[in-house]
Amino acid sequence: MANYTKCRVMFEDEGRFGCINEPRRCWAPGGVRPAVPSQMIREYTYGYAAVSPLDGVMDSFIFPRADTICMSLFLQEIAALHCDEYIIMFLDKAGWHCSHDLQVPSNMLLTNLPPHSPNLNPTEHIWDEVREKWFRNALFSDLDQVDDTLLMAFRALENDTKTVASITGFHWIISSILNAN
Repeated sequence: MANYTKCRVMFEDEGRFGCINEPRRCWAPGGVRPAVPSQMIREYTYGYAAVSPLDGVMDSFIFPRADTICMSLFLQEIAALHCDEYIIMFLDKAGWHCSHDLQVPSNMLLTNLPPHSPNLNPTEHIWDEVREKWFRNALFSDLDQVDDTLLMAFRALENDTKTVASITGFHWIISSILNAN
């Protein structure tokens, strides 16, 4: 095993985005019923994100599927981005996370979160933020528009570590534990 100068704790999850939309509440003047466009096109793309709540680092990619091949590619990219660090990656037990064919990089340890506990994965808050700020009541003509919007959201979040640390929410708990010792 190689010597790493730092250890990074990250949480990973995938989010499904598509042309199908779910109208959400929005503001309107009193007495006015807002009209929100809706469509039922079942085409999807998948956002993969890994966050480090302590410092707000977020790495993300867009793939056409959520499966073992895409997950292996995602892990390889994360390992390359943090090649001088040992990464402890927490994730749920999706089938492609537990596959025997999954290729885990040598500078990474995968650790499963308890079953049925999405509240323990801070990456879930990233999906809420993306859907709220970039996808709320939006209508997309095709999957390319969905990809473009998702890419814009990921770039904005990756460049704003303070917001990511705030959204993922555990940073203040970890900081207070580390500062108490």
